[in-house]
Amino acid sequence: MKDNYLSSIRKQFEYYKMLGDKTISQLSEEELFWQYNEDSNSIGIIVKHIWGNMMSRWTDFLTTDGEKEWRHREQEFNDDIRTEAELKEKWEAGWACLFGAIDSVNNDNFDTIVYIRNQGHTIVEAINRQLAHYSYHIGQIVFIGKMIRGTEWKSLSIPRGKSAEYNQKKFSKEKNRKHFTDDILSGNDGI
Repeated sequence: MKDNYLSSIRKQFEYYKMLGDKTISQLSEEELFWQYNEDSNSIGIIVKHIWGNMMSRWTDFLTTDGEKEWRHREQEFNDDIRTEAELKEKWEAGWACLFGAIDSVNNDNFDTIVYIRNQGHTIVEAINRQLAHYSYHIGQIVFIGKMIRGTEWKSLSIPRGKSAEYNQKKFSKEKNRKHFTDDILSGNDGI
């Protein structure tokens, strides 16, 4: 059960990272920093916030509180990332920290209680909390990207009008047991 959970949750995080990667790759540097208005966040700001959260939550995941003293959450919403390269550097650093932490969880430490702002969480609770948080923000990134690209947007899921074709392809195969992201992440899903 523990190994299955850890494998499955890692794939879920990889899936959301892929959605972000594919959105970022469709946009120009200027578009990554576009804001609907001065009170809204650009993709750059959202990436900076996700990065700050990931670095805080996943650094020393099993041994220190997830809200680090050195984190300055309010500053994560300052629009001060200036280049696509800097945005991608933060994006990759945050994900590397997250995957390193998840890979450090095993049968010997799975029952550890971890803390976020002094509140105890099981490993499952802490990981699920972050999965929900990141999927929320990655949904925002995808939505902004889709707004910017308009009719030039390349769908990240089953394109409109293709559901029947997609289902026909899926149901033409034998039943099998694998994670839903296996084909998506390998590029064999046709999406």
